[in-house]
Amino acid sequence: MTLFMNSKEDIVNEAVDGLIACSGGRLARLDGYPHIRAVVRTDWDRSKVALVSGGGSGHEPSHAGFLGQGMLTAAICGDVFASPSVDAVLAGILAVTGPAGCLLIVKNYTGDRLNFGLAAERARAFGLNVSMVIVDDDVALPDLPQARGVAGTLLVHKIAGALAEGGADLATVAAAAENVIRRVRSIGMSLDTCMVPGVPKEDRIPPGKAELGLGIHGEAGVEQVDYIDARTAVGMVADKLSGHMPDGVPHVALLNNLGGASVLEMQVLAYELANSAIADRLKFVIGPAAMMTSLEMRGFSVSVFPADAEELAALQAETPVTAWPGVRALTPVEIRDLPDGLRPIKPLPSDHPATRAFLTRCCEILIACEADLNALDARTGDGDTGTTLATAARALVHAMDDLPLADHTQLYRAIGQELSQTMGGSSGVLLAIFFAAAGDAASSGMPIREALKAGLERMQQVGGAELGDRTMVDALHPALQHLADGDIAAAAVAAREGADRTAEMLRAKAGRAAYVNPDQLRGYVDPGAEAVARLFEKLSAAGADA
Repeated sequence: MTLFMNSKEDIVNEAVDGLIACSGGRLARLDGYPHIRAVVRTDWDRSKVALVSGGGSGHEPSHAGFLGQGMLTAAICGDVFASPSVDAVLAGILAVTGPAGCLLIVKNYTGDRLNFGLAAERARAFGLNVSMVIVDDDVALPDLPQARGVAGTLLVHKIAGALAEGGADLATVAAAAENVIRRVRSIGMSLDTCMVPGVPKEDRIPPGKAELGLGIHGEAGVEQVDYIDARTAVGMVADKLSGHMPDGVPHVALLNNLGGASVLEMQVLAYELANSAIADRLKFVIGPAAMMTSLEMRGFSVSVFPADAEELAALQAETPVTAWPGVRALTPVEIRDLPDGLRPIKPLPSDHPATRAFLTRCCEILIACEADLNALDARTGDGDTGTTLATAARALVHAMDDLPLADHTQLYRAIGQELSQTMGGSSGVLLAIFFAAAGDAASSGMPIREALKAGLERMQQVGGAELGDRTMVDALHPALQHLADGDIAAAAVAAREGADRTAEMLRAKAGRAAYVNPDQLRGYVDPGAEAVARLFEKLSAAGADA
């Protein structure tokens, strides 16, 4: 995978300077590049306990992204996934430590323990009061004598930082940090491994699998499991955490993006966490957000912590650090009624077996085409035409018992209303207009097939698409012309010919393809037109009565 970088040798240096340049003057770095990468607060006056953390780079925004009032004082940045040197850590300690002392917050990895530990010893030789705590919150490998430090480290940063900001002494801050470490627990899951700049990506996790309990440097987890869906993934994570969560005690959950999951995916994971087997023990949530990442690892982690009142207050204390997402109550989803003007007025449902069978068959055809249409749309659009149509078709099948199947005039209107609510994008609006207008035409006494043509005319008026504009109109218009004669076989042939012609149309004049380079359109049928052609072809092959 190609990365936005200049060279693997300079990526960390340039990333640190990029962070500082965009900090508005809040941050600075000590001299000594490239061997010493210590980022410090510019507002620090050494009057309070200093908090120093760090480790290998590649976990951004950790650790330098959490510098600021109420959190860290200095962050020491090593190479990607490599501990910083003893001199780098010592430089950071010496730069920020005053009479109140300094607390080092270290994740439980051998390199970090050794380098931060030796730096602490050397700082003490200078007469400084330095304490160190080791975070070991990972529960993935229960038999491991030294558990890893992962995203739970952020809770230590925040609680210790709030106490230090409030003027607590070093012993108090260190004791509070140790108390958090004893009780916070974390585990992660990913669909893929991470990628170290300049190193070939390890394809350890095969397609269809997820790894449970892998480390933030891409270390192998406790097991590879079949990936089914987000619900199952969160369920497995919750199961691992449940045994570490006392019953009847409210917990704070930290939902962390390991770097490669989209915001949309993280919100789905938040939904599943709020409905998981441990949800009754979760009262507050931090995130979802990218806080302790592993480059672009496509995964997430969950940390749980039974915060008491003082710890919760520390977590909720104000901080200007933008990477800290804050703590919020985990609440039920609030649902409010639609405004009166949008509240659907549903016609009386009625059954008609032949209509039900025909409409169901149409929906089944569109659902079966989902993957093919998505693949076709990905060539020229955003790859969702199949899903958009299939989603609407599934909704229509689900609503079948509520439709006026015996009254085709009202049925068209009801279908239009259903599509306007369930089908996304411009295609949903246009098809809703098509069916609503067809219903209006039918109610005025127009024959059904003529009413469909009237619906198409209204859709074209609103959408602006004409024949030759490379849209579904290129297949639907000729099909409806033949359908008016009652010949569905001829309609299917006309729809296919119209759809195929769009493959030679190198300039779309409507729809998303209008923004696509002509070379990308050459040889590819418009997905909307393809959907219409397949629908008529399948109906014709089955001998459906249109």
